[in-house]
Order: sequence, then structure tokens, then C-alpha cells
Amino acid sequence: MEDPRKLEEGFASNPQLPNEDEDHEGKKVHGISNETEEQKKEEPLVKQKTKRVATLDAFRGLTIVLMILVDDAGGAYPRIDHSPWNGCTLADFVMPFFLFIVGVAIALALKRVPNINYAIRKITLRTLKLLFWGILLQGGYSHAPDDLSYGVDMKQIRWFGILQRIALVYCVVALIETFTTKLRPTSLDPGYFSIFTAYKWQWVGGFIAFVIYMVTTFSLYVPDWSFVVNDNDKLERYTVKCGMRGHLGPACNAVGYVDRQIWGINHLYDQPVWARLRACTFSSPGSGPFRMDAPSWCRGPFEPEGLLSSISAIVSGTIGIHYGHVLIHFKGHAERLKQWVSMALVLLIVAIILHFTDAIPINKQLYSFSYVCFTAGAAGIVFSGFYLLIDVWGKRMPFLFLEWIGMNAMLVFVMAAQGIFEAFVNGWYFKDSDNNLVNWIQQHVFNDVWKSERVGTLLYVIFGEILFWAVVSGILHKLGIYWKL
Repeated sequence: MEDPRKLEEGFASNPQLPNEDEDHEGKKVHGISNETEEQKKEEPLVKQKTKRVATLDAFRGLTIVLMILVDDAGGAYPRIDHSPWNGCTLADFVMPFFLFIVGVAIALALKRVPNINYAIRKITLRTLKLLFWGILLQGGYSHAPDDLSYGVDMKQIRWFGILQRIALVYCVVALIETFTTKLRPTSLDPGYFSIFTAYKWQWVGGFIAFVIYMVTTFSLYVPDWSFVVNDNDKLERYTVKCGMRGHLGPACNAVGYVDRQIWGINHLYDQPVWARLRACTFSSPGSGPFRMDAPSWCRGPFEPEGLLSSISAIVSGTIGIHYGHVLIHFKGHAERLKQWVSMALVLLIVAIILHFTDAIPINKQLYSFSYVCFTAGAAGIVFSGFYLLIDVWGKRMPFLFLEWIGMNAMLVFVMAAQGIFEAFVNGWYFKDSDNNLVNWIQQHVFNDVWKSERVGTLLYVIFGEILFWAVVSGILHKLGIYWKL
């Protein structure tokens, strides 16, 4: 386990000249330095520790907290759950916030690469680990937390998911950062846009991803498609009529078509949020039975973390790495905040114009360009606010629980957000699987006391999950225990 205080997610008093040789994960690199023995002798015996940016942990922790909140309380409060199609709710900020902070961390972790081949191996290994955990947790093998069974039919395994998308974005953005390490400037030229030109290859990578997504979305021909639904052991086939290009609705968009062609329709997520649209159910925006006149696509599968939309998500990581570059090159708080906030405002304005002119609606399921801009702008504002409060004004105490969760983000994601710990507790039941400790606490400690299942659910998520894991993360932090990929 690594002490996060040693991770390369901080910055030295001179960001261009860090005090220790570290790899992209923050570990000290032994035996791969290019320095000569004479240079090593000239180094001071006592080296100054790099200062850790607490904002990164707090932002990462906030993202995990949002995920737990919307996943487990979204059913009781549909307004915070994922938007059924166009629009943006609280849940829709989670994925781009993850990708944004991944980008920031990559910039800081790779601000100096002593050995490119070693860095590439580490990036590849981390990508494979993310892919493995993504398939294991969201591919259908784990049925946590309510279903105590496990196993998945390989004919229906889900290949893509949250961690797989993070893996793709991380791999692309980190490799670009690594391969361009010799092209980095030691100092910036005067001018607001110098930071953009200094890292033009990162923006070229983001632009290529943008072009691939936009060209495919608006030019790919989407034919009719069909699927089979198992309803009470009765197989029923539905057909969706398309035959068009550039459609941004649920039925005939290119994002879904690419996934159906590459992964196969049986390997897609079979409970898409579009089933909560008014066209599908009278319970909209909540879940409910399908309307009698519901179109056929309401019952169809759709992968919200698909391949084409994940290519668009690379832009979110590119914007995040830009914020990391600003943190490295600009020493003054005012300079950093000026760069961050101004870019965030531009992104928000672009997104609002695209959305309200109906040019490109904000849509998480498609990961539309307006959605990229809107959520990245929001991430920039929140990140800047955290930086101002925590690292500039020193108001760290109220955000310590977020820092603790952020330091053990992978642990809390697996155990809480994916329900593994809750499933373990549910496995110890009395007579009936529903008669377990988790259900007893939720019913008797929260629902019965507040006489409301909705309020009880929200309070259980806040105190029984978020607060619980904040305390656990704090204890693990004190013990120096961290789960890192």
C-alpha cells in the first residue's frame, strides 16, 4: 500500500523541478534515472517534500459520494437520478467528474518521466487492471448487493462499464502525455494561451477524438434493428425502424448502433434510463410499467458507457489534464484560478448555447459535445471552489471526510458504490434472505422512525453508507492503508 502523501499528486515549490525522481504513480524510481553520478553528488542530502494538493482528494471523494448518493437514493428521488435522455441531473455529473480528476492526476503524476518505456508498461498494467475490475464488477458476474448468487452467462456478459471507460480515457490521455514528454516546455511564454500552445499535442489528441465522434454520430447510417425480450419465460421479438443518419434520439442514434455492431446486442446494458421517458411510462421521470402504446425501443438495450461515447469522453480527460498543467506551471493562486475559472465559464457558455439552440442537446447517454462542455465546466468551477477553500484559505476541516474517501476511492467504489460489502453483510441472514442486518437497519432505524420510505432511504444512504465509509476511510488513512491499482 502506498502513502498518498508520497504520491505525485502534489507540487513542489518549483513545479518544473520536483525534488524526487518518481514514476507516474508517485513511487520513487530506482535504477532508471538519467542523471550522472556527478549530478547526484551535487544534490542536497536533505530533500524537501512535495506538497500535496488536498483539493484532488476532496474532489475525488466528492465524486464517489455523489455516485453512492444517486445510485442508492436515485430510485426514491428520480430528479437526482440519471436524466432519461436530454438534460443533466446530479447523477450525470459523476462520470465526467471522474474523468476530469483522472486527467488532473495524470498531469501531476507524469510531470517528469525518467523512463518512457517503464511509464508505458505501468500505464498498460493499470489499464488492464481497470478493465479486469470493470468486467468483474459490472459485467454481470457480481449480483450484489441484493442477489446473493453470482456468475454470468458469457453469451450475455456486459463488456463495457464505468471502469472500462475510465481505463480507455486514462490509457489514451496518459500515453499522449508520456510520448510527448520530450516536447514539454520548461517555462511558458507570456500570454494567456501559452499553456495551450505548450501542450498542443494533448489538445490535438482531444480534437481527433472529437472529430471521430462527431463525424461518426452525424454521418453513420443506422439501419433497422431488432432484439428479443424474455418476458415471463416467453421470448418476444421487437423491431425498431430507423434507416437514417444523424439522429440524436433514443431509437436510432449512431452511438447505440456502433455498440450493437461491435459488442453484440446481447452484451449491452439491458436497463437503460430511457425506459423512464414519458413516451415509455406514465411514471416518468421515475421507473414504472410500460405504457400500452410505448414504442418498441423502450424495451431495448443500450450501453451508456459504449465505445463511441467513450471516445467522446477522452475530451473530458483532456480538459482535466489541462487543469493539471495549469497547476504545474502557474505558481500563484490567482493565476491558477484565473485560468481555471475562465475556461470553465467558456465551456459552460458553449454548452448552454448548443443545448438551447437544439444544435447538440446535453445528453449523458450519448456523451454529446455539449454534455462534455457543460460537465467539464461544472467540474472546473467545483475544482476551483475546492482549491480556493481548501488549499488557499485553509478551510480543510469540513472537507476531511471527502479527502479520506478520495484517498481510498477504489476501495469505497468497490465496497460501497458496487455494493460488495453490503452483499457480504446480506449473506448473514436469519431464515429468509430478506431478513438481514442491512434491511433491518434501513427499515427500523430509518424508515419507521421517519414514517417515510423516501426520507428513510435518503438518511440511510447519508448515514449508513456515506458517513460509515468516511469513518472507515479515515481509520484506514490513520493506519496508512490504501487500495491503489
